[in-house]
Amino acid sequence: MKITKNEVLYVAHLARLELTDEEVDRFTLQLNDILLYMEKLNSVDTSEIEPMSHAITLNNAFREDVVLPSISPELALANAPEAQGDFFRVPKVIE
Repeated sequence: MKITKNEVLYVAHLARLELTDEEVDRFTLQLNDILLYMEKLNSVDTSEIEPMSHAITLNNAFREDVVLPSISPELALANAPEAQGDFFRVPKVIE
């Protein structure tokens, strides 16, 4: 075992978590599995692999900027409960 129940209880105490005995057992097994998997990953030779920021290559997913006509102020304010000039009129919230 890479991690003990006492270590799980210690971390739970630091995080101010109250765990039942069943939860302590379950988390001990789960954390142990994670640490064993990390050990397996550390044993893989990655000297020929270039560092990367993502596991999959990402291309720019954004569309090109295209100038389009905007909505007119009159149309934008058509359904406003109250307008003042080219602006929405809202109740005062700061006194």
